[in-house]
Amino acid sequence: MISRRSLLAGGLGGAGMAALGACTDAPAVDDVVRPDGSQVAAAEAARTPGTVRQVGLAPAAADVDLGGVTVSTWTYGGVLPGAPIRVTAGEQVKATVLNRLPDDTSVHWHGLALRNDADGVPHVTQNPIRPGGAYTYQFTAAHPGTYWFHPHTGVQLDRGLYAPLIVEDPREPLSYDDEWIVVLDDWLDGVGGRTPDAQLAELTKGMGAMMAGGHMMGMTSSLLGGDAGDVAYPHYLINGRLPTDPQVHTGKPGRRLRIRFINAGGDTAFRVAIGGHTMTVTHTDGFPVVHRDTDALLIGMGERYDVLVTLGDGVFPLVALAEGKDATAYALIRTGVGRPASTVSRPPELNRRIVTYRQLAAGPEAALTDRTATRTITLKLTGGMMAYDWGFDGRRFDHGTVAHTVSAGERVRLEFENTTTMWHPVHLHGHTFAIGGPSGPRKDTAIVLPGQTLTTLFDADNPGRWMIHCHNAYHAEAGMMTLVGYRV
Repeated sequence: MISRRSLLAGGLGGAGMAALGACTDAPAVDDVVRPDGSQVAAAEAARTPGTVRQVGLAPAAADVDLGGVTVSTWTYGGVLPGAPIRVTAGEQVKATVLNRLPDDTSVHWHGLALRNDADGVPHVTQNPIRPGGAYTYQFTAAHPGTYWFHPHTGVQLDRGLYAPLIVEDPREPLSYDDEWIVVLDDWLDGVGGRTPDAQLAELTKGMGAMMAGGHMMGMTSSLLGGDAGDVAYPHYLINGRLPTDPQVHTGKPGRRLRIRFINAGGDTAFRVAIGGHTMTVTHTDGFPVVHRDTDALLIGMGERYDVLVTLGDGVFPLVALAEGKDATAYALIRTGVGRPASTVSRPPELNRRIVTYRQLAAGPEAALTDRTATRTITLKLTGGMMAYDWGFDGRRFDHGTVAHTVSAGERVRLEFENTTTMWHPVHLHGHTFAIGGPSGPRKDTAIVLPGQTLTTLFDADNPGRWMIHCHNAYHAEAGMMTLVGYRV
């Protein structure tokens, strides 16, 4: 068994680390904290690691029934989504991954402020897990919330390699009777010979190939500021099921249901509503917000929202509209007798009150302290469909370049200036940022609309080398990723 530490000391400790200093605009290697550095170990020890929970993952090819349509794809454990991992805040996760895929892979624990050498980014925090190889991640899950995990290798995310990670609060402040994890996805893998890798190859041909390969043409959304996405998917799923054979949540009238929404899609934002019900938003990206009632939610790729719903009596549709793509995913809530609504119906709630993170405020326990930022990092989101040259500051990602640095203890203003005509869900690894100011919602993933600038604040309290990237799988792989590192 190859451990995290031995891989870092071997591969990244030699030539891999040297590459990080090869670019002249990067700081010297010795000036940036290593993923296996003493600063990372000290930060982990400060989390007071608790009981170890052992988990095994074996990503492999599998045939999966989506509900009348069987596809050949890659999954964790042959099911879609993968089985949830549940731990209590403060416990350690010890996850051993045996790679049964024909390609390299890794596992990224999306949203967790965890130790840097467990972040799952090949050539940055670890070497890739080779076919037939094994790798063990061990980290403390310090903060309760709704998270998930997926590869950080190529466009594997747009296959079936994803699953929820729920970190439970031992002092849970919410009062509810039942819970339902709802994972949203757009699906093309194994349909008509399509694969995410082939889709990426078509996209990178640029506008000349736009009429082929399942590209989006003319699909727009006012909520997203214009173009809705790059890919026309044949299917949209809730918990791995098609609308023709949906998952059914069975409950009782009057009971309070907590729903944990996760958007695991590759290129699709979803507008979500429940027919006949109001949702109360309680959390986004694992952190509490001032409770807000809504009829619908807009959820970008990588985002999570927790809501509370008091169930009515009957059969009710949960509809996830693929925003701007004129298609829906569908599930049912059944608490009594009755016939479900048509799978093509769209409840009026979809077009009533629609909440995005911009209407939310941090709960008192989640707000940042009020202090002045001592460093500003401005990232320009650049590129376009013509050349499919997505990047930051006009550059495509190079894992050998730590483009930005911070010092431990700083309050950092992180600005995303979107100069493109597309929306981008930006994701910061290993930290959460507050939107707009200290009292803004705490998030790790947020939509940046075209032509707009998103201003965030984060505290540099987790040393290492961390990714910042667009969570559109195709934009990221085309180059819209960068690194921020802590100076020694």
